[in-house]
Amino acid sequence: MANNSYSGVKNSTANHHGDFGCSLKDLRSLMELRGAEAIGKIGESYGDVQGLCTRLKTSPVDGLSGQPADIDKRKEVFGQNLIPPKKPKTFLQLVWEALQDVTLIILEVAAIVSLGLSFYRPPDAEREHCGSAAGGVEDDGEAEAGWIEGAAILLSVVCVVLVTAFNDWSKEKQFRGLQSRIEQEQKFAVVRGGQVIQIPVAEIVVGDVAQIKYGDLLPSDGILIQGNDLKIDESSLTGESDHVKKTLERDPMLLSGTHVMEGSGKMLVTAVGENSQTGIIFALLGASEEDDDDEEEKEPKEKVCKKYAKAADGAAMEMQPLNSDEVDIDEKRKSNLKEKKEKSVLQGKLTKLAVQIGKAGLVMSAITVIILVVLFVVDTFWVQGLPWHKDCTPIYIQFFVKFFIIGVTVLVVAVPEGLPLAVTISLAYSVKKMMKDNNLVRHLDACETMGNATAICSDKTGTLTMNRMTVVQAYVADKHYRNVPEPQLIPASIMDILVLGISVNSAYTTNIMSPEKEGGLPRQVGNKTECALLGFANDLKRDYQAIRNEIPEEKLYKVYTFNSCRKSMSTVLKNADGSFRMFSKGASEILLKKCSKLLTASGETKVFRPRDREDMVKKVIEPMASEGLRTICLAYRDFPVSEGEPDWDQENDILTSLTCVCVVGIEDPVRPEVPDAIKKCQRAGITVRMVTGDNINTARAIATKCGILQPGDEFLCMEGKEFNRRIRNEKGEIEQERIDKIWPKLRVLARSSPTDKHTLVKGIIDSTVLEQRQVVAVTGDGTNDGPALKKADVGFAMGIAGTDVAKEASDIILTDDNFSSIVKAVMWGRNVYDSISKFLQFQLTVNVVAVIVAFTGACITQDSPLKAVQMLWVNLIMDTFASLALATEPPTESLLLRKPYGRNKPLISRTMMKNILGHGVYQLIIIFTLLFVGEQIFDIDSGRYAPLHSPPSEHYTIIFNTFVLLQLFNEINARKIHGERNVFDGIFNNLIFCSIVFGTFIIQIVIVQWGGKPFSCVGLSIDQWLWCTFLGFSSLLWGQLISSIPTKSLRFLKSAGHGTQRQEIPDEELEDMEEMEEIDHAERELRRGQILWFRGLNRIQTQIRVVNAFRSSLSPYEGLEKPESRSSIHNFMTHPEFRIEDSEPSIPLIDDTDAEDDAPTKRNSASPRNNNNAVESGNNHLYVEGNKAAGTPSAPGSPLHSLETSL
Repeated sequence: MANNSYSGVKNSTANHHGDFGCSLKDLRSLMELRGAEAIGKIGESYGDVQGLCTRLKTSPVDGLSGQPADIDKRKEVFGQNLIPPKKPKTFLQLVWEALQDVTLIILEVAAIVSLGLSFYRPPDAEREHCGSAAGGVEDDGEAEAGWIEGAAILLSVVCVVLVTAFNDWSKEKQFRGLQSRIEQEQKFAVVRGGQVIQIPVAEIVVGDVAQIKYGDLLPSDGILIQGNDLKIDESSLTGESDHVKKTLERDPMLLSGTHVMEGSGKMLVTAVGENSQTGIIFALLGASEEDDDDEEEKEPKEKVCKKYAKAADGAAMEMQPLNSDEVDIDEKRKSNLKEKKEKSVLQGKLTKLAVQIGKAGLVMSAITVIILVVLFVVDTFWVQGLPWHKDCTPIYIQFFVKFFIIGVTVLVVAVPEGLPLAVTISLAYSVKKMMKDNNLVRHLDACETMGNATAICSDKTGTLTMNRMTVVQAYVADKHYRNVPEPQLIPASIMDILVLGISVNSAYTTNIMSPEKEGGLPRQVGNKTECALLGFANDLKRDYQAIRNEIPEEKLYKVYTFNSCRKSMSTVLKNADGSFRMFSKGASEILLKKCSKLLTASGETKVFRPRDREDMVKKVIEPMASEGLRTICLAYRDFPVSEGEPDWDQENDILTSLTCVCVVGIEDPVRPEVPDAIKKCQRAGITVRMVTGDNINTARAIATKCGILQPGDEFLCMEGKEFNRRIRNEKGEIEQERIDKIWPKLRVLARSSPTDKHTLVKGIIDSTVLEQRQVVAVTGDGTNDGPALKKADVGFAMGIAGTDVAKEASDIILTDDNFSSIVKAVMWGRNVYDSISKFLQFQLTVNVVAVIVAFTGACITQDSPLKAVQMLWVNLIMDTFASLALATEPPTESLLLRKPYGRNKPLISRTMMKNILGHGVYQLIIIFTLLFVGEQIFDIDSGRYAPLHSPPSEHYTIIFNTFVLLQLFNEINARKIHGERNVFDGIFNNLIFCSIVFGTFIIQIVIVQWGGKPFSCVGLSIDQWLWCTFLGFSSLLWGQLISSIPTKSLRFLKSAGHGTQRQEIPDEELEDMEEMEEIDHAERELRRGQILWFRGLNRIQTQIRVVNAFRSSLSPYEGLEKPESRSSIHNFMTHPEFRIEDSEPSIPLIDDTDAEDDAPTKRNSASPRNNNNAVESGNNHLYVEGNKAAGTPSAPGSPLHSLETSL
């Protein structure tokens, strides 16, 4: 491999565009080439990368000057690094969407018909023929007011619509605020004026020299200037999961939106924002709603279509080479589908509940209308025996319309449209507040899932510990120093090798800076383990920066960067005489196995035999590890000239026969607040497990300090190797039963690879050993944690130490990398759940009472005691206002004193059911008493059997008023759902609640006293008001009585609103989705549909086969019918996403998630976990190929067989 330098040809002949040597169009066409084509083009147009740098007026070493004028000019000529966001929906669009609600449309129609008919006056003479119901009371003044009811209904519909639209609008606004906050947090390292600085991604301009390293998500397109062992995952653009090696000779093109999986380097930024590859694709997706019709725009678009396009949400998605216009239409349709909201477990439960309640309401309202119509017809035409007069028709129609309106209002009250609203408000409120607790929530549903978490698998470094590493012990020159040795104690020859190795064999982005405050600790920038070693060099009174200046990064001959399978990093230097020296550092037990010599005190080397190694492990490494120190071995190897240049790609031959220089013990102190946070978790019924790459003794020591392990516990600590040995069968396949034997006791998994972490998380989620299904949260910071973060129910990424890849895969970002913030997230999550339950308890009581009152009232008195407009007002109180009031209760520490709810916990517990029924019965008794004997109690005229347009009566006003006040006081009752007695506890901590209850009361007074005809109210006297208020207040006393009855004694109570059970999830969810017209990421749904088909059929067939097997009582596999007869199932799998080819088990880094992503993904939280063996058996990628698989029998142990057995 040649040294990365430049021939430095300068092409001065340039047609200047905006004073730069190349135009936007040139760069854009250059970035569409790959590999050899691109190198050819660079050579032909610019000479080499150096030539391109010169044209762009930048230096590959010092970068841009950073002058504001220059930066602004570049933004003007080449664009900014921003992809314009989609325009938010305007308020009018949101109003229009709110109007699409079916019940509202029905109401509008009814109101308009009622309005029209109220202006029709039949001739007076005829009126008598139309039956007693029509005649009578109306004098002209009253008749004139007939239109008011229709108008009032229309007005209240407008109110409801505006409130809904406003809620949606503020939600959208909050979400955008959150997005921009996430974007501002992203920074990237660029070289400006010779200094490496971190700038926001949006500030990057063409011509910048950016430093890229392992774990970065590239923010723009560029060309590699210098690279070490650089491998990129381009699957987000190309769909190819293999990592692409990037070198100057073969393929220097780097594309935005791709991930750096290994290595480091520098790149020259050549395209930003809309002109970068991701930007062009976003433009195609119609995200930046600009239709550029000029030809030069069309060309690149077509070319890009031929490549693969990255969908807006990062799911890799294929696009055929269509014409631009088709793509636009097609993509617009797709992106519209994508906008449909994601559904979480809670929303799934609620949607199901809402649909059930809605159906019941529909039936009730239909029956109400039918009964009213039948009663009227029987009474008029049969009892009074009147013929149907043509002139009377409008009057009769007016009656029918009135009945219809009553029916619709019953429906309006019955349908709990406030449910989704309550969830949204509650989640949005929590997310906003969680920001203050250092939780940046990327997916709303993660917030509520966290409340159900039963297990947390946490990293050690940085989460449980402070991630401030320092070398505190060293074994060097045959001596174990318990403190950092004085420089004079180490022989000069060893010292030189040691400091040189530390300086060059670490990322040059890692540095130790002077402290921010006087007398503070030095700042550590970059990889913390490397910082500890650089600090060690400083403690030895040596300056590592001087060595780096002497040997800049360009002079490093070859770098093997750290990755999770190597567990070490090596750097090769070429000496003046042509020989090579390689420095290595890595986990001590791994690197010592590769050492064959050891540097002694005299500076000579001596042979290092396996026996010596065992001694060293016992006497040096284990004592260090048992004190909780990480042990790192530093070694080197010389390649003499005589042997010629070795083959650098044969890593195994290179990384052997090393000479050990020293072993250091690095301390990373436990964060002071962690032990307390872990205690809280354990008390809340959440198991904390530590998964780390460290040595088992180190891990055990730290776990004990944190309180994950208590002295005298039975719990397991094991290493990744041992874990793998125990969970695999003879064939090396992972078996769920074996994992089930281990995980309940496992507390520490040490020396674990990312695959182990993923296996453990998957094993716990799929497990059915305990009666409660586990909900797992995982923390991660490295690129290799991606699969585990995606797989977990909630993935936490580290905001400070985390790589972009980890953040991309996560649901919540911990902005302070602190474990105690996770506990806060649990508290908020549980609070969301409780808020929803409180709201449900309140809402259902109102629903039940209002529907029954309207229904019975209508059937007995042929008129609903609660009028349409009044019902709408009640609906507004109980939906919008109550959801605001009850969904914004702040969390309390007491939430952490109970066990998690788990996945299948019903939304409405038996205690809540008791409260709902208890209060419902009480309210019905009061309302019916008032309805039938109220006129005698209050000594007023009866309001029953009033004619069509009669004026409002005091009687019905009292009923309406009492009803509303009962709800108001019951809202206070609803604040507690676990049967607590003190319902006022903490009520003044929630100002929103107080102001809403108080505000509603004031409006109610206004409506009753001055509402008049539109609200069918008349003013009440002080006496009557006091009685109404007293009756309302009595519901608080009644609440105390209810909470005295033990729930256990009421056997007949059932809980409701269950999470769908494991077996039924998919079908139910699909049904719900059709009803809600809400398809969750169209793409995935299609696939899910197929998997469901596949699974449904398979389940039936498995059952049949089991029965047959029992009948014939043959050996377990003989009863199964021949595979050919099963081909029908496989036909459902002809979707290209599924091809079963057992690829050899690969080392999964990020791409291993591809296999799972095709299956129901985790975002659709309800996805059936029991089928995961179908998705991946071991690490083998699993695809199903049309009918090819149909012909092959599914042998026991094959993925298909595991699919069948799992079902």
